[in-house]
Amino acid sequence: MSDVDEVREVLLAKEAELVSSREVLTRPQQDQGSISFGKRIGDGTAMAVDRLSTVTAHDTLGAVLGEVRRALVKLDEGSYGLCDTCGEQILKARLEARPWAVRCLRHS
Repeated sequence: MSDVDEVREVLLAKEAELVSSREVLTRPQQDQGSISFGKRIGDGTAMAVDRLSTVTAHDTLGAVLGEVRRALVKLDEGSYGLCDTCGEQILKARLEARPWAVRCLRHS
């Protein structure tokens, strides 16, 4: 198996993981109830914070998913490992730690 095939497998596995995680976050909650705010922190405030955290997590997963999909395109184009911003080689250690990196450290 070539390095490209191994990277593709890792990226496809990460893509599937991210898609699954985002689906979990977008499932309707069983008891959403109404949110009310008062002078004290209560259940409504806690629910609002949980929802904001979920939105943030969903957005973060979406950003990483975009990078994974971009890295897959770069594999097909033959430009995998080159920074999208400056065109310089991305450090091997960075790609080992984050195979979906599409920018060098300077531009990330």
